[in-house]
Amino acid sequence: MNTMIYKGLKRALDISASGLGLLATAPVTLPAAAAIYIAMGRPIFFMQERPGLYGKSFYIRKFRTMRTLGAGEDMLGTDGVRLTRLGKFLRKTSIDELPTLWNVFKGEMSLVGPRPLLVEYLERYTPEQMRRHDVKPGITGWAQVNGRNALGWNEKLRLDCWYVQNRSMSLDIRILLMTVFKVLRQDGISAEGEATMSEFTGDSPLA
Repeated sequence: MNTMIYKGLKRALDISASGLGLLATAPVTLPAAAAIYIAMGRPIFFMQERPGLYGKSFYIRKFRTMRTLGAGEDMLGTDGVRLTRLGKFLRKTSIDELPTLWNVFKGEMSLVGPRPLLVEYLERYTPEQMRRHDVKPGITGWAQVNGRNALGWNEKLRLDCWYVQNRSMSLDIRILLMTVFKVLRQDGISAEGEATMSEFTGDSPLA
């Protein structure tokens, strides 16, 4: 398929699906927001700067799943301690990801693409790993349907780059269908021994 046609179809799918998704999931997102407010207070949303297309920053929006940082706590080192019971449920069911549909609707993200990681990781990637930013980041992607957070960094980044090199409309649809199956099975929510995923230190070159 012609690259321009693919990009046009992909954006059309992103706009229509995210718009409908925001409306269709309102019966879930509104009670979730209320539950977060009651259990953890404000803010309801987790907003964080992430690198998007070509590394340009944007702010991702999710439901908050962790209590706020306490004195002497760091964001990555205390994930398991700060993750609340409600937060575990939101992550297990992927409800925490639903507000990210707004990022897709705005054009900052796509339904399918490499997951947007932390800004500080940019300087740790190899040139090959940086290719994951040649496309918009996604809510789901090839790495997510092939293991999600249960994968090691080396494999996750390799799968991201494979997607960039092989992306197509048929592959995107396949990933979306696989995502539905994965969410229902609640596979790969976290890495072994971790609440979510360990920090990327930059020592995982692609094989």
